[in-house]
Amino acid sequence: MQSYTIGQAARLLGVSPDTARRWADAGRIATHRDESGRRLIDGRDLAAFSTVIAQAAQGDEEAPYTSARNAFPGIVTAIKLGDVAAQVEIQAGPHRLVSLLTREAVEELGLEVGMRATARVKSTSVHIDRA
Repeated sequence: MQSYTIGQAARLLGVSPDTARRWADAGRIATHRDESGRRLIDGRDLAAFSTVIAQAAQGDEEAPYTSARNAFPGIVTAIKLGDVAAQVEIQAGPHRLVSLLTREAVEELGLEVGMRATARVKSTSVHIDRA
């Protein structure tokens, strides 16, 4: 399973490293240390936490109108596999993106909950790039 440093997690969550560090210090998200002493967050824990803070932010002020630049780097939060089709959810900062694609594509990309991925939007299609 992929793990993320505090800085990487902060970028994926759309917050400063200090904010991510405070959340970890407060026990809002679990961390562990690698052999060199860096604090890491398990990808599955980060995926779950990203959906929690996104839901909490929905009650905040409305997000400003913006022109999306077509690429949304984030973290895979859910994968639903069918016999032929699949649904992949990515939390990219405050944005939750859902892509419908083939099961074969998900398997070829090796997508798993907790890994980094980028959702690319073109018109009404969302494409997933493995990071």
